[in-house]
Amino acid sequence: MKRPTSIALLTALVVCSLYAAEPLSRRDAARLQAKIDRITKGPGLRGKAGVSTPVTETEVNSYLRYELADRIPAGVTDPWVSILENGRLSGRATVDLARVGQSRKSSGMLDPFNFLTGSLPLLVNGVLRTKNGVGTFAVESASVSSVPVPVWMLQEIVSYYSKSESAPQGVAIDKPFVLPNGIREIHTARGQATVVQ
Repeated sequence: MKRPTSIALLTALVVCSLYAAEPLSRRDAARLQAKIDRITKGPGLRGKAGVSTPVTETEVNSYLRYELADRIPAGVTDPWVSILENGRLSGRATVDLARVGQSRKSSGMLDPFNFLTGSLPLLVNGVLRTKNGVGTFAVESASVSSVPVPVWMLQEIVSYYSKSESAPQGVAIDKPFVLPNGIREIHTARGQATVVQ
């Protein structure tokens, strides 16, 4: 092997090892549950300076797999969240779009949901902004099987899978929302979010 080729291979291996996702574990899921329990208790009398709780991407995805697996709606599998800088988040999951299409009134032969059937990978990129206990999420892009889809289609999917007794129409992704438990802000860096109460 020529020296430049071996150096390039070694460099690629080092870079991949630095950015490879850590394996998910029940221990990381339990660690996040303990942090959620602390956050849920609220800031209490901990002072005006605020309390910060760091949460890692590995903990979030371990929690999704080991603690929330039985509460994720039927039709949604393999969810994954990537935490990036400056409030940017990326989420992906395999979603059964046939369920969404069957639940809505078709707008005719050109309704895109007539062509999206079965379970397909959904990818969403956006920015989470939080201030004074209120959050917003701005969608930057969404795609199904790497094909870009408009925000209204993403909203249909989110509405269908987020319906509940307290939210019969599901969650509106473009609406501001109140952060629970006295959370004031959430800051992100690559691979980690910090919850500030």
